[in-house]
Amino acid sequence: MFAHTRVVLASIGILMMAGFADPVKAGALPENMEKPGGFPERALVAVVPYGPAGGSAQFARALSEAVTRVTGVPIEMQYRNGASGSFGMASYMASRPDGYTVLEHIDDAAAAHAMSPSRPNPAEDLIPLMIGQITFSQIYIRSDEKRFTDWGSFVDYAKKHKGRVTVANITKAGSMERLNLKLVADHLGIELEQISLDRAAYRYLALERGYVDALFEQPGDISDFLDSGKFKPILTFLEDRSAAFPDVPAFKDIGLQRKPLMRYRGYYVHKDAPPERVEWLKWAFQKAFSDEDYQAFNKEKYMDLVDSFRDTDGARKLIKENIEIYRKTYKELGLIF
Repeated sequence: MFAHTRVVLASIGILMMAGFADPVKAGALPENMEKPGGFPERALVAVVPYGPAGGSAQFARALSEAVTRVTGVPIEMQYRNGASGSFGMASYMASRPDGYTVLEHIDDAAAAHAMSPSRPNPAEDLIPLMIGQITFSQIYIRSDEKRFTDWGSFVDYAKKHKGRVTVANITKAGSMERLNLKLVADHLGIELEQISLDRAAYRYLALERGYVDALFEQPGDISDFLDSGKFKPILTFLEDRSAAFPDVPAFKDIGLQRKPLMRYRGYYVHKDAPPERVEWLKWAFQKAFSDEDYQAFNKEKYMDLVDSFRDTDGARKLIKENIEIYRKTYKELGLIF
C-alpha cells in the first residue's frame, strides 16, 4: 500500500534531533583493513537485548550478515530479551571484553542511563561502533477498523471511551515509546491504556486480531503489514508530515510544539576491549553499512527516509544529546528530580 511512496525527505532538519547532519559516510572507508594480530580468529558473537522478531533483531541480523560479506567473519546471534533491553545490557557488560562479543542496542540504553545514572552510559561505558538505523514512530490501526478511521476520529472515540482505548506498546515506563505517547495523550487530554507487550510479535498479533485498538511502532518494523494493507498509520511522531506518509498528520497538525523522541539502532563494544581490535570492528561494522544488500534492507524497512549512518564520533554525539533530552523530559514529567 505504501511501498510506492518511499521517498527521501527533503529536509533532515524536520526531525529536530541534534547530531543528524553531515555524518562521515561509510563509503569513504578503505576497502580492506588488516586483521590486528589475526583478530578475529573465530566467529564473533552479537548480543541482541530483544526478541528475535522485532526491529532490533531484524537490524542486527541484516547488519551482521553485511559484516560477514565484507570480512568473511561469521557472527553468531544471541537474543537476551527482557526489561526493555536492560537484561541484555547487564549480560553483555558481564561478558569478557576481548572484542569477540559485540552488542546491538537502541535508544533504550540512553533512556535507561538518563533515568538512573548507575546504568551503563552507552557513550562512555561502551564504544559505539556505528549507528545503522534512525527512524520515527507512528500510531497504527487496522485498515478495516470501523469505529475510527483516522486520527481525528480516533481522538473523538478516545474521549467518549475514557481510559478504555488500548494501545499495544512496550513495558518500560521511561522508554521512548511510552514517553512519546504520553506527551501526545496529555496534550490532547485523552486517556489511553498502554498494554505492555515487550515481544514485538505479540504486539503485532494483538492489533491484527483485535485484542487492542492501536499500536505504537516504527514503520520499518511493520512494513509487511503496511504493504499488505492490514495496518495503516494515523499519526506520525515528527514535527512535520513525512513525505512517505503525506496524508498522515504529525505534531504540528495536532498543535503539539515539541521535538519527538526518535528510534535509533547501532552496534557497540565494551570500552575495555583491546584498542587495535576496536579499530578493526569500527571499520568492519561501518563498512558493512554500505553493503548493497544492507542498503536494500534499509530501504525495504523505510530506513532510507533519513540519513541513518553515524560513525563512532557521530554516534557519541547523538547519544549524549539524547541522554540530555530524556533527562529534561523525565524532569518535566516528574519521573526524576
